[in-house]
Amino acid sequence: MALPGRTALVTGGGSGIGAACARRLAAEGVDVVVLDVRPGAAQEVALRTGGRALVVDLADLAAVDEALRGIEVDIVVNNAGVQHLALLHEFPPAEFTRLLDVMLQAPFRIARAVLPGMYARRWGRFVHITSIRGVLGDVRKGAYVAAKHGVEGLSKTIALEGAAHGVTSNCIAPAWVETPLTHDLAGRQAEIRGTTPREVIEDVMLGGAAIKELIEADEIAALTVHLCSAAARHTTGTSIPVDGGWLAG
Repeated sequence: MALPGRTALVTGGGSGIGAACARRLAAEGVDVVVLDVRPGAAQEVALRTGGRALVVDLADLAAVDEALRGIEVDIVVNNAGVQHLALLHEFPPAEFTRLLDVMLQAPFRIARAVLPGMYARRWGRFVHITSIRGVLGDVRKGAYVAAKHGVEGLSKTIALEGAAHGVTSNCIAPAWVETPLTHDLAGRQAEIRGTTPREVIEDVMLGGAAIKELIEADEIAALTVHLCSAAARHTTGTSIPVDGGWLAG
């Protein structure tokens, strides 16, 4: 499954799923560019993987375009995510825009920047870390749900346009993963519900799953590497749930 000589851009690579993907790809011989808004986090993962840190705020689309100027990568892992909880009639428009910029506009800008090089080399892989919320709706998460649904559609378009050029594009749609973001959201949900973070995890986050466990980030990373490998060269335009059976019910 080794991918020597390839270069990957992993957004949100400083922690959680992104860091796990960076480590797994590096273990397969990939030169990893770790993109994160947090300089220390990006540099730490880059150091551990022998890669490079790229510090960019994906909400600043002009900065995104500038950072991508002249970049050539073979693999893109769109993983960066942010959250804001509010009912739609109370949702701040600026926050709605920020979430869509980070999770939908930035992936589009990245694809636009790197596809010409992939086409020229006749090889490219996109793996978008979406969510079961790219398939289902949810309350208080209007911007997140909209962005994840949008990326699912963007991935299909990349798959169709890139097929003749050796480019594949797929989504991985996890339920709740053991990450700092998950625990942060559990804390915020607990405040809203007047309960504890542990109860939120057990009753809400795992409530719809058949397997009552948070998913390990490394499981997502392993599937990411598989989707970049020759074993998955005919897998494109799809979305793979890693949800502990959530969507089965």
